[in-house]
Amino acid sequence: MSDAPILNSPWQSAPQPKVVPAGTGAENGMTVEFSGKRWSLFWLALKTGFFTILTLGFYRFWMKTRLRRWYWSAIRPGGHPMEYTGDPMEKLLGFFIAVVILTFYIGIVNLLLMFVSFSIFNSSVIGYVLSFAGVVPIWFYARYRARRYVLARTRWRGVRFGLEKGAWGYAIRALWYWFLTIITAGILWPRMTFLLEKYKTDRTFYGSARLFQDGRWQMLYRAAWPLIASLVLLAGAVLWTIQFAPVFPDGIKDGAELIKLVDAFFDGLAPSINWTQPERLLLFPLALSGLVFGAIYYRWVSKRIMAQHKRGPGVQFDSRLSGVRVSFIYVLGNFIAYAMLVLGVAALALLAVALFSDGMAILADTPGAGMMQDLPRGVAVAGLALLYLTFFLLWGVLYNTFVTYPLMRHMARTTSLPLSVGLALVSQRARDEFAEAEGFAEALDLGAAI
Repeated sequence: MSDAPILNSPWQSAPQPKVVPAGTGAENGMTVEFSGKRWSLFWLALKTGFFTILTLGFYRFWMKTRLRRWYWSAIRPGGHPMEYTGDPMEKLLGFFIAVVILTFYIGIVNLLLMFVSFSIFNSSVIGYVLSFAGVVPIWFYARYRARRYVLARTRWRGVRFGLEKGAWGYAIRALWYWFLTIITAGILWPRMTFLLEKYKTDRTFYGSARLFQDGRWQMLYRAAWPLIASLVLLAGAVLWTIQFAPVFPDGIKDGAELIKLVDAFFDGLAPSINWTQPERLLLFPLALSGLVFGAIYYRWVSKRIMAQHKRGPGVQFDSRLSGVRVSFIYVLGNFIAYAMLVLGVAALALLAVALFSDGMAILADTPGAGMMQDLPRGVAVAGLALLYLTFFLLWGVLYNTFVTYPLMRHMARTTSLPLSVGLALVSQRARDEFAEAEGFAEALDLGAAI
């Protein structure tokens, strides 16, 4: 990046960023606002979801584009809205390109693997395992490509973001870091989180300015303490329960006794065990709840810690994101969305019984049951399919309204740039063209996220 201001830069004619008042310790910085209203998003998600159902899913590329434009325009660093310039037709064509490539790859590779598996091992199990393993690198590749596309179609004050090429490098590193994480029983999970984020951040640009991820991976252990505490609690509960089970008053001495105890549980003998202290069973739901909270807390607090160590030339980032607040949003929002889905599917199952089961006495007195059973079979099936899609439409709408929306709002309002003087030196970058857009992510079902 140049050491002097760029002439004819789009920054020179634009209003100055909203500056944090002097005395706050963040001079020359800017805050981030969020201006979107929940119910306007609700109706947008409902309308676009309805069109998606009518078009048998083809409108989802337009739906995602409109939702992203809504979210991006609601996020306003320094009072200026972000802008998403993705083209839905570009996404649709990219999806078809990716499907053709993946069909050829998966079809040919799977055929060869199954042939080798039957020829050498006389079993299909090895072939299925290797087929799954062969898709995993493409999954990581698709994630990086999707991020690159979204950044390339994001602008702020007329200046494009961007991400350098490096999808296969990311996939190889992800495989290696995951391998190390698994063989160390999760101890190196923060290392994997940090190094993968650093790989992406160090290749991210805002116009001509490159971003960098500073810090050390050990700092992420601060975000993992609820998860670690819950794992310790769960292990302690298991050991304590086994130790005090009257089946083995002296504890578990060898593997044969442990297998015998497990068999007793699966044979229905667990209720006959007289626990000397039944209250210890409360440790299990407490530990499992802690694991869920710990996983959410780690994911988002690690993002906060890494955001506090991101920087660019003359730019620094800060985040005050609350792990407890995010966990509350996740739990409450998912409860609302999935409660509607579960109740809807249950009602749909009862309706299917009323339509197609003549001998169900339990529904014999239900008002209108006879009339429903008299419907033509094709009409009944079409009605059930429509209701099924409707319930999933409402689930998506509620998820956007009560999970994605409050998360985006909280992230925006807790993010700031304590130092932003370097933004005045940023110049435009060339448009990054994509042949397949987010096609691989869509084809592998990774493209549903905003």
